[in-house]
Amino acid sequence: MSELTSVLLVGAIALVVVAHIAWLARAGRNRAKAALAADMASVRRVIRDAADISDGTAGVVTWAGSWNGQRVQLRTIVDTLATRKLPTRWLAVSITEPVAVPGIFDMMMRPNSATTFSNFDHLPHTLPKVLDLPAEAVLRTDRKGVAFPQDLIASHTDIFAESRAKELLITPKGVRIVWLLAEAERARYGVFRQAAFSDANIDPALVERLLEVASRLREAINRRERQAA
Repeated sequence: MSELTSVLLVGAIALVVVAHIAWLARAGRNRAKAALAADMASVRRVIRDAADISDGTAGVVTWAGSWNGQRVQLRTIVDTLATRKLPTRWLAVSITEPVAVPGIFDMMMRPNSATTFSNFDHLPHTLPKVLDLPAEAVLRTDRKGVAFPQDLIASHTDIFAESRAKELLITPKGVRIVWLLAEAERARYGVFRQAAFSDANIDPALVERLLEVASRLREAINRRERQAA
């Protein structure tokens, strides 16, 4: 094989490799667009006026709108922290309306590693908990010496018996529940280090369920505060 032929062959191989990489990137973008469109369609089955208000943060998509006369927000977060065995995709469902609590109440299930979807790790005070709250839950707050209606909160935490329920956050500005949507495909992540989620579609029934739990809890807390006033 002549030197010229060798050079041409190497050049041809390089062009094929570049073209294949470009094709993979384009296919990845197309899949991402299709997945985002499917998620938007699912969200709008529950929140009719949902709008994408994402700020461009990688791996985070946020929608806001109204549901049953209340302002709500949905967010999906891809968590790729190196401390996790596999990347995870979380769904955070929030009622963004006032709640009669004196500070931040954050209940995290099995908090054995850092999180990218929550400020739980940065809250300075751990709360003692009532027996009716989940055994695997840890409670934290931003204010020392404050009291929360834990008995009332406990009566609305049945959903946390399910392993996918991860966090309940109550603040004066709203109530949020975080749910595990999926873990990345092990084979693809192990070989290509790509966080692909084949079963991470947003289920409208799940969104409705989480909104109902958050809404009932908010209403119960505010009702007790009104009665005590």
